[in-house]
Amino acid sequence: MSKTPTNFRHLYYFWVVAKEGSITRAAERLGLAIQTVSTQLTLLEQAFGKALFTQQGRRLTLTEAGRLAMSYADQIFLLGEQMQEALDASDSSRIRLAVGISDSLPKFIAYRLLEVTTQLDMPVRLVCHEDEYESLLGDLALHKLDVVLTDRAVPTGTTLRVFSHLLSESEMVVVGAPNLSKTYRKDFPASLKNAPFLLPTRNNALRPKIDDWFERHGIRPDVVGEFEDNALLNTFGRRGLGLFFTPAAAAADIKVQLGADVVGRVPEVHEHFYAISNERKIKHPAVEAILSAVHSGVLADG
Repeated sequence: MSKTPTNFRHLYYFWVVAKEGSITRAAERLGLAIQTVSTQLTLLEQAFGKALFTQQGRRLTLTEAGRLAMSYADQIFLLGEQMQEALDASDSSRIRLAVGISDSLPKFIAYRLLEVTTQLDMPVRLVCHEDEYESLLGDLALHKLDVVLTDRAVPTGTTLRVFSHLLSESEMVVVGAPNLSKTYRKDFPASLKNAPFLLPTRNNALRPKIDDWFERHGIRPDVVGEFEDNALLNTFGRRGLGLFFTPAAAAADIKVQLGADVVGRVPEVHEHFYAISNERKIKHPAVEAILSAVHSGVLADG
């Protein structure tokens, strides 16, 4: 016996109720009577043959069936929003590229990667979102983003259907404001004992490599600060509050924009840069252009 096709208006009301956490707020957002939303929700639960919500205090929470339905509703309506954006963009001469940028990725590297899109024959409208790595992967899996630029590959065993593409790697250099770089450049790296350092936090993919390098050279730095956000770390570095690590590929930009000079090279430590897509093969023409430019040496060490 065939089932009745899903009523997508009912499903949309369910989606809004789940987002708002109550029928009252959902009705206000939808501009409908509370009774109307409640009735449509009941009809959807009857069609599914399962309860989608349970009451916890004043708030509605999803049942197991509700969470499963919500995962599909998210994809359906987020794709619907993207379809509308694509239709709106069809009247424009620019192709839209939604990019997620990991907060740990050096912004100079992100700029070097994305700068390529400004030089294409096809005009590109960049929409950049910065967030934590895990949040960006979730948005990518839901097709809210076209690509994620980050400093780490997708972990093995993930249930998300997203795929890593190694863009490039760069050896690291230690840099600092002119007064610091002059002080610690001589007899590098032995000179770094007790030197003030600004480091990424321990959940950053680069931090274990840095700690291992310090250990192998017998260096105990004076850690002035630890930062999740690379841009904030660079801001503190520009103020001369500590030495910091940066990819050699970005050293010229660091010199121009932050006034930081290279103290010494760290060839044993490399940072990797990845593009993560929700397809095994990247199909977006602007992302293909980024890959092509990278392979032709746009991120080569200076």
